[in-house]
Amino acid sequence: MTKDKIIKTFSNMPELETDRLLLRKIKPSDADDMYEYSCREDVTRYLLWKPHPNRNFTERYINELQGKYRSGEFYDWAVELKSNKKMIGTCGFTSFDTDNNCSEIGYVLNPNYWNCGYTTEAAMSVITFGFCELNQNRIEARYMIGNDQSRRVMEKCGLKCEGVNRGLMYVRGSYRDICTYAMLYEDFTLKNIIHDKPVYKIREKNINCKIMDFFMRNYK
Repeated sequence: MTKDKIIKTFSNMPELETDRLLLRKIKPSDADDMYEYSCREDVTRYLLWKPHPNRNFTERYINELQGKYRSGEFYDWAVELKSNKKMIGTCGFTSFDTDNNCSEIGYVLNPNYWNCGYTTEAAMSVITFGFCELNQNRIEARYMIGNDQSRRVMEKCGLKCEGVNRGLMYVRGSYRDICTYAMLYEDFTLKNIIHDKPVYKIREKNINCKIMDFFMRNYK
């Protein structure tokens, strides 16, 4: 996967649709929904960014993203509930290593919608997109020790723990231990029971990527 291919893909952000969710570009009209969760301490406790101080800050941030979308340099989707069209979080790629076909994913969700399987559903659609559309060989995710909810999402998605880097990041006055989970393409494909149903579809383009039985049992 070359940098040019990544830019071409994300400068025209594809929409990913699952049973309950639509993953789409973050829009200025999402400001109220994003501020609802981004202002909360319990959301940002294990993240690298601080709570948004006010709605205007959120609005400015979203406006800045529009230029990054146009240049293909931002890889995060808004997570929208199909039932009421409410934006409840974000999920996407945080970085790409184009030399080694490796990428990292991240996600954040409004606490009012925790424990419903939405984060896992969104994350697995992004993982599947990475392997099937972006030809990734490795997809990883990381969390700060203590963030057990994030760890459980990684495990439900089928990622495997690879270890903890002690004191890897200096965050808000202290060094934090960071755990890495990852999945290889061969992990994604080397399962005996395969279903024809995709975990998501790209709007106006039904993909034929098959999804592991493990995924289908756990993403709801």
